[in-house]
Amino acid sequence: MPGESVAGAGIAPAGAAARADARPAGLSLALRYALFAAICTVINLLVQMAAHAVYDGPFSLVAAMTAGTLAGIVPKYLLDKRWIFFDQSGGLDTHARKFTLYTLLSVVTTLLFWATEFLFDWLAGGNWRYLGAVLGLALGYWVKYHLDRKLVFDGA
Repeated sequence: MPGESVAGAGIAPAGAAARADARPAGLSLALRYALFAAICTVINLLVQMAAHAVYDGPFSLVAAMTAGTLAGIVPKYLLDKRWIFFDQSGGLDTHARKFTLYTLLSVVTTLLFWATEFLFDWLAGGNWRYLGAVLGLALGYWVKYHLDRKLVFDGA
């Protein structure tokens, strides 16, 4: 009808239609996000443990945390892009921009994760640092989801 908005006519914008078609049936968003966060947490911790096994000298915790963080970021980005935010965008420029922003936001949330792991290492030492890592990663992933939804994947 004249003057009626597209949304009021029940017609979704092209991006929304493409995004809706990509949404899988089955696991809820929260379960998928938790599963992917858990997978990437395991990757992070396994790489940290391997790094500690290889090197246990000065700054070994920082080296291990850096290696674990780097190992987890690419799979987390790819899983989030496809299965959390249903981002169908393509092209090298678009991917480079989104991954760069995703990575920069990861720095912010990584500070939460690292602070928590350092705190547990300082308070109790030993394997307690891994509990700190899990708690810090969980908090970081929660914050990261909200930042990514709003800033990286265009309010998906």
